[in-house]
Amino acid sequence: MKKVDLSIVIPVYNEQDNVDDLHSKLDAYLGNLSLNVELVFVDDGSQDKSVGALCSKQFKNARVKIVRLSKNFGSHAAIRAGFQNASADICMIYFMDMQEPFEIIEQFYTKIQEGYNIAYAERVGYQASLGSRIYGKLVRKLIVQDYPSNGVSCFMIDKKVKDEFNRNIESNSSIYFQLFTLGFKKTGIPCVCKERKNGKSGWTFSKKARLLVDSFVAFSKAPAHFVTTIGAIMAIIGILWAIVIVIIKLFNLVPLSAGWPTLMALLLFGFGITNLSIGIIAEYLWRTLDAARKRPVFIVEEIIDCDKKEEELL
Repeated sequence: MKKVDLSIVIPVYNEQDNVDDLHSKLDAYLGNLSLNVELVFVDDGSQDKSVGALCSKQFKNARVKIVRLSKNFGSHAAIRAGFQNASADICMIYFMDMQEPFEIIEQFYTKIQEGYNIAYAERVGYQASLGSRIYGKLVRKLIVQDYPSNGVSCFMIDKKVKDEFNRNIESNSSIYFQLFTLGFKKTGIPCVCKERKNGKSGWTFSKKARLLVDSFVAFSKAPAHFVTTIGAIMAIIGILWAIVIVIIKLFNLVPLSAGWPTLMALLLFGFGITNLSIGIIAEYLWRTLDAARKRPVFIVEEIIDCDKKEEELL
């Protein structure tokens, strides 16, 4: 059996509508490459017939492996599972919706052969939403200064980076930010992404919100610094206000009348800041507890080697 030159990890979550299209187009493209390619499909707890559809396809120009997770752990965990079960030293991430052109595969591989450890796709001609743009600015300011303004879609890594990912399987974390904070030599390739044609994206608002919290808590001290700064400001304001009240009372400068609206406003503001601070601290503590328990980031239920199954049928 020939050595695998490249493993392409493809997360799968309710993508049965994309299987036929991906099979025909990707297999045809791989036939033009002078590489021995392995496709590692990672089923992230799909509720549809994605796995059955994949098993029914025969890729002529690639070895195929399906890694089934025991439940839906999220796309980042699925990618990590794919890296861990990939045969090749060089690995790439691609997605079932085929928004990136297949030509990016060869461009990535060329950059890795040139000595880069990481090659990633920089989206061009992509109009992000206002929330995404604000998120991107915060990321570049507080987490990764050189993170692309339109984000990163697919990427390719060499053996050094793959080994580092497999040694440090982080829970409640972003694989993209981990990729950019490793310090290895990387390069970006402009990529015009297309719209999804089939199926529905599993990237829901709740998952985006969770990633937002995970990103800043796992990779930045900014939330903790925010709590400290707000607490210090509130303490200084409180001390100054107390001094002002004492001086007014001592010298009878201005008649003071107690007002419940002012008191309620101060109490609500103060308790709001306190609860926000406790919430941020709790996020850090919860992640510390989660890391200390060492629960698995993903659980592999089954690995289906499609090539072996085909040999058995023959």
